[in-house]
Amino acid sequence: MLTVISPETIYLSAGTVVKSPATWQEYQTLCDRRGDCSTPRIKYRCGEVLLMSPLPKHGREASLIADIIKVLLDQSGREYDAFTPVTMQLPEESGIEPDYCFYINHWQAISGKERIDWRNDPPPDLVLEIDVTSYSEIMDYLPYQIPEVWLFRNQQLLIYQLKDNNNNYSPELQSQYFPEINLADVVAQCWEIAYQRNTSAAIRHLKQWLEE
Repeated sequence: MLTVISPETIYLSAGTVVKSPATWQEYQTLCDRRGDCSTPRIKYRCGEVLLMSPLPKHGREASLIADIIKVLLDQSGREYDAFTPVTMQLPEESGIEPDYCFYINHWQAISGKERIDWRNDPPPDLVLEIDVTSYSEIMDYLPYQIPEVWLFRNQQLLIYQLKDNNNNYSPELQSQYFPEINLADVVAQCWEIAYQRNTSAAIRHLKQWLEE
């Protein structure tokens, strides 16, 4: 796999993950060098930087599950805001790039804002992370106090909620935002339809099921 990280160029073959010791300043330099491109993904934590170039599978699954979330929110008549791509940073501490962020309970707090201050504005209510290359870690979201994180790994949806006085994430069977929906079954069925046919067929199936 081709990997080039130089003062002029950052290039990683699809599916590649690179981890290296780094300072906060070096992380910011990498972000500046990448510019407006969405790849590679760049993460900073605990004095190290991680770079990852997503596979097409990653983007497809992120789009599918984000669409599922939107359909469920629309079906219940809730207002929300969603962001992708988005870079979340706490200077000298953390830099992460979730696949999708959803503001559900706190959408009004960031309504109309072009920039979000991750130190002072409310965090997203729900974050979606797709893990295809073992790049994702739930605890990366702890500094931001995200109430709920969905991790899709090995064709399985894992739901984590902030617990223990906001000091840890605990696996849960149900989402606090969709307590009456068996999300594991919904996602598994939509995933199967999407891969047998396409994403639009999966979403149409979900909408029809909800109407019935």
